[in-house]
Amino acid sequence: MLILRKFARDLPAMLGLGIVLVVVFLAIFGPWLAPYPQDAFQSHLLQRLKPPSAAFPFGTDNLGRDILSRVILGARGALKVALAVVGAAMAIGVPLGLLAGYTRGFVSELIMRVTDVFLALPQLILALALAQLLGASTESAMLALALTYWPYFTRIVQAETRRLSASLFVDALQGLGAGTWRILLLHILPNALSPVIVRATIGLGFTILVAAVLGFLGMGATPPDPDWGLAVAQSRTYLPGAWWFATFPGLAILVAVLGFNLLGDGLRDIADPRLRRSR
Repeated sequence: MLILRKFARDLPAMLGLGIVLVVVFLAIFGPWLAPYPQDAFQSHLLQRLKPPSAAFPFGTDNLGRDILSRVILGARGALKVALAVVGAAMAIGVPLGLLAGYTRGFVSELIMRVTDVFLALPQLILALALAQLLGASTESAMLALALTYWPYFTRIVQAETRRLSASLFVDALQGLGAGTWRILLLHILPNALSPVIVRATIGLGFTILVAAVLGFLGMGATPPDPDWGLAVAQSRTYLPGAWWFATFPGLAILVAVLGFNLLGDGLRDIADPRLRRSR
């Protein structure tokens, strides 16, 4: 309860939580909340590039589609990509981090040297290269991002496992004859989850941003998907006249990423007060 009260008094974290809940709500109920859910995928050339109005609060795009509907529907795709990428990265990185942190010798060194190689390369550049090789699609973007994000979890879990493996309770378990994976999964992993959850929360926002960049560069979602990054890319030809075309999808990306980052900072302050951000 004390932790919850501290979190409730953290206004930036509560703002981030509110934004995340709105994004989740739109992702779940978007087809019922969008003003024109069916027309968001169809061309209406007589209504193209209409400015914001009562009928179209966010205006229309170059094909006459309602931008508000496409922004709302795009929340589901953005959240789906983020959850899939972070989930896959955790599935790869966490077991490798546990193994590298608990064991010694060649296997541990090999895992960490491969991790260092991935961390030495800018994630966006590596994701762009992989997405280019795999071809333009949402699935390719998800795979490319997952293959470039797992080292962050490996590094965090390896450090926590190395610290916890020197604890007395681990020595006691080893003395009782507990197996390696029993110790790792039932005793070390639960105690190492806090930084993993913080990294995952921040990673969701970062993944939304990088996925939007891939969509903007034509290596992610493809038309007619209601993707935020793709919408910004399609609007370039019509700037600055049709300012609303790029503005509202761009704001959606900004707000969603900001929400996950603020929530992640709040969770980090609870998990490790030593890293509490200055106020």
